Amino acid sequence: MALTWPAEIELLRELVATPSVSGDEGAVGELVERTVREWGLDIVRDDAGVRVAVAGRAPGPTLALVSHLDVVPPGEGWARDPFTPSIEENRLYGRGSGDAKASVAAMLWAARDLADAGGPERGRLLVVLGYGEETRHTSMPAALARAGAVDAAIVGEPTNLEFAVAQRGLMMVDLVARGDQRHAGYAADDGSFTNAVVALARDLVRLDGLFGGRPHPVLGAPTVTPTMLEGGVSRNVTPPQAKAVLDVRSTPAWPHEEIAAVLRRELASDVIVTSDRLVPCETPPDSRLVAAAAAVRPRARQYGSPTCSDWVFLRHVDAFKCGPGTSRRSHTPDEYVDLHEVSAARQFYAQVAGAYLR
Repeated sequence: MALTWPAEIELLRELVATPSVSGDEGAVGELVERTVREWGLDIVRDDAGVRVAVAGRAPGPTLALVSHLDVVPPGEGWARDPFTPSIEENRLYGRGSGDAKASVAAMLWAARDLADAGGPERGRLLVVLGYGEETRHTSMPAALARAGAVDAAIVGEPTNLEFAVAQRGLMMVDLVARGDQRHAGYAADDGSFTNAVVALARDLVRLDGLFGGRPHPVLGAPTVTPTMLEGGVSRNVTPPQAKAVLDVRSTPAWPHEEIAAVLRRELASDVIVTSDRLVPCETPPDSRLVAAAAAVRPRARQYGSPTCSDWVFLRHVDAFKCGPGTSRRSHTPDEYVDLHEVSAARQFYAQVAGAYLR
């Protein structure tokens, strides 16, 4: 006899079985629209994503449950087919199972649960599901603009249902050192001469400790991590240029423009900021939303997340990040989510929405 899984798990299986690599989310968007229309809920699907609304019985604030429908490519190293959901020992394996289709399934069923209970007492609940979050072309800004004013939000990303109340930002920086090109055999000659590789290496060593003097209470100090190196003309030619790519994970204590200013002041290489749109986020210290969430899950840990998300587009409202799944399993072969977390997330989202919209 075939096993019967809870409704949120069955929906998650359908979502995982519908490939939606960034840029190709049409089929999964259609799946969500078809499912939610069968439930009788208000839904809009367009080029910015999917938006589901549950209206309250009286005017009030808007709470958004926010996540994304796209996944990264499967890559290599899988022991299972990445788009054939496999349940083994209370885990569901498949690309996007944790990041972030588990959040999507739980949020959609939470919206239905709230609607079946007569809707929130006041305000409205929104579920906003974007496209392209795993790329620089996320549709979330457009989706939120079309959704109308949002007062508070829970961002569905894998946190093991702990509360991420701060999130690092991301700057990408090219560090470019200039030098003199000459035959390597004459590198020791007297005279003015700079080896670009050596100049770049000196600056890379100087990165340690540059931003240690102003730690954020949750996230600590910014991190500056060289991730790529480029340079060289030939094995016997000194390079005229050498470049390092820096991955800078920022905190609210260090604005991006100030980080760039410190790098330019302290390093000899040229500092070229190639991306600074993903600014850091943090939950307001007097968050009414986190208070409601903590009443539902009083043992949940509050922590700082090192990874970016669409929270950046909700950083001016009362928001935090919370969802089923383990962040370190995101983007890996044999990605999985624990089934009990998906079911717990469905209840959690519905209960917090009911409490906040009261």
